[in-house]
Formats: sequence, structure tokens, C-alpha cells
Amino acid sequence: MLGLPRGGVPVALEVARALSAPLDVIVVRKLGVPFQPELGMGAVGEDGVRVINREVVRLARVPADELAAVQARERAQVNARAARYRVRRPREPLAGRTAVVVDDGIATGSTARAACQVARAHGAARVVLAVPVAPRGWGEWIAGAADELVCVDTPRDFYAIGQFYADFSQTTDDEVIACLDRAAAPASRPPAATASAADPPDRGCLDAAGQAASRPARPSVPALRQGRSAAGRGLPALGMRPPGRRA
Repeated sequence: MLGLPRGGVPVALEVARALSAPLDVIVVRKLGVPFQPELGMGAVGEDGVRVINREVVRLARVPADELAAVQARERAQVNARAARYRVRRPREPLAGRTAVVVDDGIATGSTARAACQVARAHGAARVVLAVPVAPRGWGEWIAGAADELVCVDTPRDFYAIGQFYADFSQTTDDEVIACLDRAAAPASRPPAATASAADPPDRGCLDAAGQAASRPARPSVPALRQGRSAAGRGLPALGMRPPGRRA
């Protein structure tokens, strides 16, 4: 399980607990086109991984020096964040494994797409992108980013991810590290449906109907197992793994 810092990590922790899978973060920064930052022209990740979309660079007419400047800036951000998260643990190797990239939702999808690209560049044999909520039709415009897309709900009236959370306050770096620490200590994990008193503050979640919960709560594991695509057809539960692969 690879949580996208910061908000995707608490969600990924609950999925990792439910599936008894290892949890890690995927530290990635999108390389945005200088005059349109939401448009990704590539991404950078840990260990020097770089993914460049040459077609976007060409169409946006981004000169080499501007591309290099964006890359240097975002690389520094990756290194700084990774250094903080990796103080007590190395990066989980992905070579030959199934990587489940988890975020707290999809808005534009650019960062999630970049994370999937970086996971594949790190050697993941299969990449699954899993989120609690996304706009209808998201599977069409993010197609190709992952081998499989899983989403709990695709509500008709979608304006922002935060509208589906009772508490969408920013997750801190300390909370991310706390999630990683708890995932690395199986003996101290509470059951998936039980929150520990030592847990960081919950951000709230979707209920099974995709509505904002009346109080802060963690994502419902049964709801995650009811994941469906934007078209509404059934998808395998996150617990389904290809034969011979490790999650």
C-alpha cells in the first residue's frame, strides 16, 4: 500500500490494516508546465526516478532550461520530504510487486497519475489506483495511469474532495510518520474497525452511500470492498491479488 502524502496516508493505513499489507508512502512531485502548473509534463520521485511526458513538453513549448528548473525545484521537495519520512525505515521495494496507490480522492488526478508513473518506474509489476471518491467519468480521463482503478463512490454533484469529508483539515508530516510507525508494528495494531486512542485526529470519511459522515471517522472497510468504477460496474475488492504477486 502506497499512500500519497499527506492526505492519502491515513486512508492507506486503513486499507493496509484491512488487508494485512505493508504500508509505505510514495513521495512524488508533479512537474507542472510553468504557465499551467496543473498540467503535468512529468514527475520526479525518490532514488532519482524521473518520468517526462515529451509530448506535453513539445506541445507546451517548454524550453530545456525551464524544464530543468522545474525539475530541480520539485526534486528538492521530494528529497526533503523523503528524508523526514525515511528516518526510521527504508523505502519499500516495489520490483515485481503489485503497488496499490491510495489517495484521499481524485480532483484533477494529475498527482495520482504521476504517483502511478513513478511506482511503475520503481519496478512495480502491476499498479492499482484506489480512492474513496472521484468525479463521474474519472476512469475515462485517467485511463492508462494504472492497470486497475478502484473507487468507492462517484457522486453526481462533485465540486471538491473536501465536500465528502466531515473534517478535511490538513494532515501533518507528524501524522504521516505516526501512520507509518503504527503500520510497522503489527502487534500494536488495533482491529481495522477500531480506532486507537493514540491515532492522530481523524479526517472524516465517506459513509457507504458516499455522503459526508456526521462525525469524523475513518474510511469504512466494508465500503472500500464495495468499490466500483465510474460506470458503476463491479470491481474486485482491494483484497484480490494476481496469483503469485505480493501486495
